[in-house]
Amino acid sequence: MNPFILSMMISNLALGTIITAASYHWFMAWVGLEVNTLAIIPILAKQHHPRATEAATKYFIIQMTASSIILFSSIFNAYHTGTWDITQLTTHPTPSLLTIALAMKLGLVPMHFWLPEVMQGVNTMTALIITTWQKLPPMFLLYLTANQLPMVILLLLAISSTLISGWSGLNQTQLRKIMAYSSIGHLGWMFAILSSSQKLLLFTLTMYLLMTIPIFLILITSTTKTIKDLGMLWTTSPTSCTMTMIIFMALGGLPPLSGFLPKWLILEELITNHLIPLATTLTLTSLLSLMFYMRLTYTTTLTV
Repeated sequence: MNPFILSMMISNLALGTIITAASYHWFMAWVGLEVNTLAIIPILAKQHHPRATEAATKYFIIQMTASSIILFSSIFNAYHTGTWDITQLTTHPTPSLLTIALAMKLGLVPMHFWLPEVMQGVNTMTALIITTWQKLPPMFLLYLTANQLPMVILLLLAISSTLISGWSGLNQTQLRKIMAYSSIGHLGWMFAILSSSQKLLLFTLTMYLLMTIPIFLILITSTTKTIKDLGMLWTTSPTSCTMTMIIFMALGGLPPLSGFLPKWLILEELITNHLIPLATTLTLTSLLSLMFYMRLTYTTTLTV
């Protein structure tokens, strides 16, 4: 792709995210989401490969469907309330529709099937954008409407996402698919705390980004794509191998690494709010995710 066109697409990505984050009007938030989606489609398809074209098509269909639901719910709410204010979700079906649409955009269970396939069909740098930058616009909308979203739906999405992500990640050998299921699992934890503490949501999102970006940068620089390639990383770069092991264990939430802190705080907040069964379920389901993180760590150390 021409560098000028690529820089323009990346600028539009940033512009769409900024519009959504700064909007308190539903229509402007929807415009920001559309600018963001339309800017990333050429980036997804820039390889001119059938897998990349398929990934771009899947991403476009899913994002357009979710955006249509968001626009429909906002129009429905504005029709009954007379306001387009994002924080005024008083009409009954609107919060549920909005939650489902944003979960679809993020790739939560059961609307998650597109995410691993799209990430596998694009290059590692584009997969990095999908798992980090593209999570920000929907998360901004969730942050603004957190107190009005149905808690039952949020908790069901959280539990199912942590369970399915761990279970599915065990069967994968492609690192991009594993990182996709890692994203789904961490988003499940964020949805679990969404209605209880928005500050803790932002902290968890920040820690997830700080752990995910270095992993992808290591995969890009070392051209590592599969678990088998990961086992040969020590011979080419011992420093990258060591950092990879530490970050994988942090993603799994092992103490005293950084990834343990947000999970610990989330569990403490849930217990404080008398949601002990939910906290117990999240802890048990996260053990599956921890298992495939530890498998990756073990694979990395095979040649040491």
